[in-house]
Amino acid sequence: MKGGYGFTKLDPQAVCGINLQGGTILWSSRGGLSPNSSEAQVDEVFQKLDTIGCNMLFIIGGDGTHRGAYRLYQHAKKTHRKMCIAGVPKTIDNDLGVIDSSFGFNTAVEQATKAIFSAVTEATCNKPNGVGIVKLMGRHAGYIACHATLASRQVDMCLINEDPFLENNGPEAVGNYIEEAVARKGHAVIVVAEGAGSAYLKKLRQEQEQHEKKEDASGNEALASPCEFLIGYLKKHFKSKGKPITIKYHDPSYMIRSVPANASDNVLCVVLAQNAVHGAMAGYTGFTSGIVNNRSVMIPMPVIMATSPSFLNPKGRTWSRVLAATQQPVSRGLHGFMHNS
Repeated sequence: MKGGYGFTKLDPQAVCGINLQGGTILWSSRGGLSPNSSEAQVDEVFQKLDTIGCNMLFIIGGDGTHRGAYRLYQHAKKTHRKMCIAGVPKTIDNDLGVIDSSFGFNTAVEQATKAIFSAVTEATCNKPNGVGIVKLMGRHAGYIACHATLASRQVDMCLINEDPFLENNGPEAVGNYIEEAVARKGHAVIVVAEGAGSAYLKKLRQEQEQHEKKEDASGNEALASPCEFLIGYLKKHFKSKGKPITIKYHDPSYMIRSVPANASDNVLCVVLAQNAVHGAMAGYTGFTSGIVNNRSVMIPMPVIMATSPSFLNPKGRTWSRVLAATQQPVSRGLHGFMHNS
């Protein structure tokens, strides 16, 4: 089913070489089925599938996509349809629960690291007091920002939604630390997940009576931009100290989304796809193909629903490693680290 608009036949000739292409030949869009979709909307999907005699449906995507897939599974079970519903996890945010990693995540981290290197070069070469700010995907989960920070080893501050640094420490803590980093080495680089500081910025907008709730096609609240806020604040901070600042803002989101999968994700894609087909051919339904403890498994969709979206633990080992790499201040109230990642 191509983007919900029709069907395209995927024979060996049609899919030959698509692993070398970026994007998707099936198209993608916001919206579609959700747990709140009506019975009529769900039934319409099955009516389309009936026109081609389809009895196996493989749905590829992240948390929202899987919730829509589970809605289809529930309807098929309720109406006694002989239809296999199987999910394949594909989200670069890596925010599906249970699984080790989602298809696309490693590629996203690899490309995000290149964007960070670009920001380092720009910040180093642009004087005086060059500061690079890199916005990375991660509305609620900061996995890409954290792993790219660890991979690059050249980031001075990483901000994610899971760590309420702006709310706990205030923007002045960001300004003071970046000022110190610039004074120490001549430049600084900040990596910001797109959802970082969302609670703080929402509260700030409410105090300024500027909060008008907006939603995208999937029903997600449109968040205020943490990068725009930080750019404005850092300029004011340095100006108040009588110091110049040169800020270069990098938003590689669409560059990251559009590149071909790397070798690791290509292999993972094959494993997930074949595992999903094996499960469907064996007569299973309502499951998601995934890797758990480095083993290919079939996970019941209710388990995925109950554990997704997943979040990075701000008291875990991964975030501890990020803080050690950046040497940034610890968010107040998050002292002491647990042993899980």
